[in-house]
Amino acid sequence: MRVDSQTLICHCNDLTVADIASVIKENGFSTLEELLEQDTCPMGDKCEACRDDGYENDGLNIPMVLSMVKRGVL
Repeated sequence: MRVDSQTLICHCNDLTVADIASVIKENGFSTLEELLEQDTCPMGDKCEACRDDGYENDGLNIPMVLSMVKRGVL
């Protein structure tokens, strides 16, 4: 599945795939816990849908972006 880098993942914080990938790369985050606990760019802290099934139950979520960065897809 190909995901557009401008797809909104964290709706409450208005963050796209590209935004989240950038934070992961710039800070060297390797776990979901590190990413969610950081305060440089809050995400997944309000409605939390972006942590699980995605905003529209589509599976597009923060763990997916983290995985794609780890695999070098993003």
